[in-house]
Amino acid sequence: MIDTHSHIYAEEFDQDRGETLERAWNAGVELMLLPDIDSESRDRMFSLAQQEPERCLPMVGLHPTSINDNPNWVSELDMVEKLLHDAPTKIWGVGEIGLDLYWSQDYYRQQREALHAQLELSLQHNLPVVIHTRSAYGEMLDAIATYRGRGLRGVFHAFADSADTARKLEHMGEFMFGIGGVVTFKNSGLNKVVEELPTELLLLETDSPYLTPVPHRGKRNEPAYVEHVCRKIAEIKRVSFDEVDSMTTANAKRMFGIR
Repeated sequence: MIDTHSHIYAEEFDQDRGETLERAWNAGVELMLLPDIDSESRDRMFSLAQQEPERCLPMVGLHPTSINDNPNWVSELDMVEKLLHDAPTKIWGVGEIGLDLYWSQDYYRQQREALHAQLELSLQHNLPVVIHTRSAYGEMLDAIATYRGRGLRGVFHAFADSADTARKLEHMGEFMFGIGGVVTFKNSGLNKVVEELPTELLLLETDSPYLTPVPHRGKRNEPAYVEHVCRKIAEIKRVSFDEVDSMTTANAKRMFGIR
């Protein structure tokens, strides 16, 4: 299994990061992709990537909520561009970027500007994007539509909209959809979306330490728990755990150019 979205470098793991990683490897996690948030936690991410270069693969990007009420967001964006030209280690994607209007719509213009700037950077560097979307799928569809035919590719992390939205996005670029712990929640509705989407478009993720799957819901999430996501997708698709594992691993390797 590949956990395509884990903040394992976050402070929540400072007391037991080594043990948490060991549990992940023992659970069958082959590797994990590390989404960037902003400069505040980036050094921690790179430090972990350098300690585990074969299994913890970093990205760079500016998260939309890091733009909100941040007078230095343009400088943060400049840092992302500079790192894509000269990073301390190989960069595997541009992310976590996107639009998040859940907390406030006051910063939509700034978030949209940062999103487009980073989408352009992904095309310049031939890297996939990892896109965060919350309470903004209509706005995101409008943004992505402007890139149709330009070779944009990437992942809609923690996808939480309809299968119809997923199909529209699929026609605008080469996109896959990250499925995490929410699929195990009883009334999330995500199981219907997963049922409709082909497995060739699905990726496993945890978003650790957030969005913990059943049966651990309410506790800190961690990469080892991606097996519960894989098992739930297999149940929904009426196929074996190994088939979902194999397909989603191949999907992740294809999307991120992992050999």
